[in-house]
Amino acid sequence: MKHTGGCHCGRIEYEAEIDPEDVIICHCTDCQTLSGSAYRTVAFTAPDGFTLTKGHPTVYVKVADSGRERQQAFCPTCGSPIFAAPVGEGPKVYGIRVGTLHARTALPPKKEYYCDSRLDWLPEMGDAADMPG
Repeated sequence: MKHTGGCHCGRIEYEAEIDPEDVIICHCTDCQTLSGSAYRTVAFTAPDGFTLTKGHPTVYVKVADSGRERQQAFCPTCGSPIFAAPVGEGPKVYGIRVGTLHARTALPPKKEYYCDSRLDWLPEMGDAADMPG
């Protein structure tokens, strides 16, 4: 299903092909830090299902403990996190930051990941299934 979104200041806009069944909450410590919150809610695109329609994000490459590199894209003006994606060539699945989607209320999360990092004061997320991290 096609969705649109953008950053807080309007400098970045995009279109994304998203399966509403592929929306998650991630409790890993990287997502906590990069989102500035207790967790991050992510909607995954179809391979290469993401198109910028306005602006160009700034990209930071995060290197995980495993050595895997992942692009973290955000608006250079307002700082809104937009997506994460693999580094390099080839088809990419983008992890869209749900808060930047215009129809975010239509995309409730279906799964939770890295639940051992869930902050103790945070309740479980109802129907979302716990998945190993």
